[in-house]
Amino acid sequence: MDILTAMQISGSALKAERTRLNITAMNMANANTTRTIEGGPYRAKSVVFAATPLEKSFQETLQSSHERLRQVEVVKVVEDKAPFREVYDPSHPDADANGVVKMPNVNMVEQTVDMMNARRAYEANVTALNAAKSMALKALDISR
Repeated sequence: MDILTAMQISGSALKAERTRLNITAMNMANANTTRTIEGGPYRAKSVVFAATPLEKSFQETLQSSHERLRQVEVVKVVEDKAPFREVYDPSHPDADANGVVKMPNVNMVEQTVDMMNARRAYEANVTALNAAKSMALKALDISR
């Protein structure tokens, strides 16, 4: 694996983790949203990652056919199908006849853990990217 490939893989992971962090922040921001454009309470969302082959030329693919180089890609954003939380609050404008309000299915503890994991994965990929950059600079210094 060359240095540019390592940078490309880390770069794709950074982009995917940024999307994951944005979706988690959106979930947390809408934890109390009882009305959406679609109607009803907000549904928590999560991202689905997939490993996809790096884009290479035919010649590069033949030369490195033994390698399975992959990059990370966000395939889709899915909604959580868990049931909504029901809270008794007769004074709420969205309460039904029994005074029950359907609240979003956002679990704040889960979202906080997901945000911490995304942050750590992002930091790890920044470290890998910086290591590849440092190796490239050292290689240039050697050639002087």
